[in-house]
Amino acid sequence: QVQLIESGGGLVQAGGSLTLSCAASGRALSGYNMGWFRQAPGKERELVARITWGGRNTGYADSVKDRFTISRDNTKNTVSLQMSSLNPEDTAVYYCNVLSKWAPTVGSTWSVQWNWGQGTQVTVSS
Repeated sequence: QVQLIESGGGLVQAGGSLTLSCAASGRALSGYNMGWFRQAPGKERELVARITWGGRNTGYADSVKDRFTISRDNTKNTVSLQMSSLNPEDTAVYYCNVLSKWAPTVGSTWSVQWNWGQGTQVTVSS
């Protein structure tokens, strides 16, 4: 059974940086378009960054553009999210998953293919 494993979260002060990592047990990620999502308390889960299977194309939500960078290393079966200039509004549980389709924009309706992992908590203090 495929399991997504997110790691790298933690507590950071505003203005700080974190790098999240996504791995999968039981299946390679290399053939899939991937996304990083987040869900803050009381809010819906949102797609914040996405990357095509080969890493050539990426996309970001307006709220994280120019601050977050998604990348992947298919040889290591990982997808990363580098986050900088963090602010308290970035506080959320972050998840990765396989995108069902490459929608026109990051803000378009999305769907995922696999079960959600546990996520990794990111907390940004002011």
